[in-house]
Amino acid sequence: MNDTISEIKARLAVLSPQQIELVDESALHAGHAGAKSGGGHYQLTIISPTFTGQNTVRRHRAIYQALGDLMSTRVHALSINAYAPDEL
Repeated sequence: MNDTISEIKARLAVLSPQQIELVDESALHAGHAGAKSGGGHYQLTIISPTFTGQNTVRRHRAIYQALGDLMSTRVHALSINAYAPDEL
């Protein structure tokens, strides 16, 4: 597992996830401007009770807040699927 994936998962721990699936899709974007600058492309699926009663925008904001500076340095693109446990 690469360092960025480990760091993303560590930072998302503040959301008390029951499950995290994180896929590095950076190789699919080789040559892309963001890839050239070192930022990766990731697909995230996260299930957390924190998301209960929250709309999509609030869930995504919570994720972006947890990731902080990674979003402007090591992550160029993040595709998010965020669910509350009762939604599955």
